[in-house]
Amino acid sequence: MKIYNTLSKRKEEFEPICEGKVRMYVCGPTVYNLIHIGNARPMIVFDTVRRYMEYKGLDVNYVSNFTDVDDKIIKKANEEGVEPSVISERYIEECKKDMKALNVKPATTHPLATNEIDGMLEMIETLLEKGHAYVASDGTVYYKTRSFKDYGKLSHKNLDDLRGGNRSLLVSGEDQKEDPLDFVLWKPKKEGEPYWEAPWCDGRPGWHIECSVMSKRYLGDEIDIHAGGEDLIFPHHENEIAQSEAANEKPFAKYWMHNGFLNIDNKKMSKSAGNFFTVRDISEKYDLQVLRFFMLSAHYRSPLNFSEELMEAAKNGYERIVTCVSNLNYLIEKAEINEIDAAGDNERSYLEEAKSYIAKFEEAMEDDFNTADAISSIFELVKYANTKASENSSKEFLTQLKKEILMLSDICGLIVEKEDEILDDEIEALIQERQDARKAKNFARADEIRDNLLKQGIILEDTREGVKWKRA
Repeated sequence: MKIYNTLSKRKEEFEPICEGKVRMYVCGPTVYNLIHIGNARPMIVFDTVRRYMEYKGLDVNYVSNFTDVDDKIIKKANEEGVEPSVISERYIEECKKDMKALNVKPATTHPLATNEIDGMLEMIETLLEKGHAYVASDGTVYYKTRSFKDYGKLSHKNLDDLRGGNRSLLVSGEDQKEDPLDFVLWKPKKEGEPYWEAPWCDGRPGWHIECSVMSKRYLGDEIDIHAGGEDLIFPHHENEIAQSEAANEKPFAKYWMHNGFLNIDNKKMSKSAGNFFTVRDISEKYDLQVLRFFMLSAHYRSPLNFSEELMEAAKNGYERIVTCVSNLNYLIEKAEINEIDAAGDNERSYLEEAKSYIAKFEEAMEDDFNTADAISSIFELVKYANTKASENSSKEFLTQLKKEILMLSDICGLIVEKEDEILDDEIEALIQERQDARKAKNFARADEIRDNLLKQGIILEDTREGVKWKRA
């Protein structure tokens, strides 16, 4: 299994620090609003990485945090006249709802920044003792960036090139920095903000320290994989390395994985441009499994362009797999009725041939989790199943084909077997009446019934196996 490591800028053979175990940290969202589709990409991508590793028999300890103290959370709380915790708790729950709809597995641990303050104070104290940090006159604690000789090794830039990246870190007391590149570990409290007691001043932590501390607590000083969006490489992940390696005196993460940017109609997503979409917005038009399929249709390191046309293409692709599984279920029922149980010699040879698509899927995933090629392998298996499966096929053969499609889809986190929905008696009667009308060559009535059902959100499909329906 090869992984592209941002640290070395090349693909490397994946070798976990402890055999059979993977310790993985993925930076989670700041919870001040509903998550947007940009947040969803790393959630889906690294959930799929986790799923594949578990499929290969690895024990994955997967940690993804919620940043629940932040300027945006505080601003929203002040606007609503509530405590910041009310905002963060609300949107953590909303985030979990969206993650469930996207079929993103819950992390082994979802730590909250506000529960880890003691660990942050301890790490800051360690950095001060080792000469990697200093306290300004107003109590702000800064990390002394030039004290860490390897600073810039992740973003592959030297210190002077990185000055521009610290503009977003300006706080009160900025003029007290010993160097413009130094960044905040702890900042003084302000009116109307939550704060915690600390030896230097009452206040709250800087953003970067939380992930260093949560990773250390739940995964240890050294971890296998640290992951997140490409936008986090600098300054967030660069600063995490500086803090963790200076404090722990050990390498922080062996492999660094970053997903590419998501654009909307080839433009950067922004509210001001009117092209900002939450996951909840998308759910009003599409099954969120379609969004997951779309996110996996490109390699995770590639930029991904979101558009209505591409989502429609993703919907069609996803439904090809769903329809195949539905047809196999129908044929399995037929085989049970006809008591065709055991696979014949031809079917056994077909099943051996089908294994080649599983091998192609694994080959794609082993090559830096190339989900685009992996999904192509699922399509090939679907096409093969559509070609080989018939009303004369055995239950054993059909069940094995279905099992393989479900297995590969599940590794991608795609739910492709839909639960049967029960139509009410009136609609069932209309479907039967339409069948009778067609037999009587009363096509006007048959079309009228079809249109009636469509208004009720029921789409009929005339297939060689009979009439099938689905929700619009």
